[in-house]
Amino acid sequence: MPANTLPRQLQATADYIENLQLPSGALPWFADGITDPWDHVEALMGLTIAGRFDASLEGFKWLSRMQRSDGAWYAAYQDEAVADDTRAETNFVAYVATGIWHYYLATQDRETLRRHWPMLRSAIGFVLDQQAPSGEIYWAVDSRSGVSKDALITGCSAIYKSLACACHIADILGEPCATWSQARTQLGEALRHKPERFDRTWESKARYSMDWFYPVLTGVITGDQARHRLRDNWETFVEPNLGCRCVKEQPWITVAETCELIMSCVVAGKREQAIALYEAIQRFQLDDGGWWTGYVFPDDIHWPDEKPTWTAGAVLLAADALFEYSAACTLFTTLEP
Repeated sequence: MPANTLPRQLQATADYIENLQLPSGALPWFADGITDPWDHVEALMGLTIAGRFDASLEGFKWLSRMQRSDGAWYAAYQDEAVADDTRAETNFVAYVATGIWHYYLATQDRETLRRHWPMLRSAIGFVLDQQAPSGEIYWAVDSRSGVSKDALITGCSAIYKSLACACHIADILGEPCATWSQARTQLGEALRHKPERFDRTWESKARYSMDWFYPVLTGVITGDQARHRLRDNWETFVEPNLGCRCVKEQPWITVAETCELIMSCVVAGKREQAIALYEAIQRFQLDDGGWWTGYVFPDDIHWPDEKPTWTAGAVLLAADALFEYSAACTLFTTLEP
């Protein structure tokens, strides 16, 4: 069990998240903002790292209450009302497995796994219903037109990790997961060897930094290949002494993407670069514990004028991966088979 004490600035970050949690358990982006399932889970993991377990559990209960009968969640909510019913995104739906496994790593609480197993099983079932014969998982199901038959590298990489977490949970509970494991293998093969199956109906997303580092963060690409992947586009996406760009041609760094790149560097054994990035973003924390979304460096402005709970959650995840503040610090740094 890691023995490092969470420093005051990160306790303030957890305070910031917890203070925005609604009585329902929902974690909006910010006061009066929407709640989406993926960012809700990201913020919950930040609370878990800080030992705010009751708040985390309330967040999982909210997910359980809001889950649709087919296992999915809508794109966004306003507390307990649907704010965007246009689609259900597979990556959003799968991410609950990552959040629940992370909670278990931190607490060893099997009862929470058992309690939320039906929710998890139903969510993964929805996601795998959208898997193409060639292995990729379609990005969304449109509420009006049905399955949107194209796939995202970032989204599918995150699902790859979530499927590993779901299998871990099944193993702990003695539940079968061979089908999930096989689906994950097929997804990995598509991500590594079938680039033509992604971005088929829209412009390539390769200009986004997440397409660059997410396959490393989630264990799709490992070892020397992971290190080479990060090295090859480092100067394209990383602004020295500031952080990671969201989009390569835009002079805008974002704290959340920088934090995910930090974790990717730790996964790939590039700790020196990870620490440099972490030190660079310290300037973006505010007195209330929150963190700016991003920074447009030619104009020296923080943009947008927002301090999302999910950005705060990403900061806590990156700090935990680097400095081992919680027993869940190995979530991304322990590579899956």
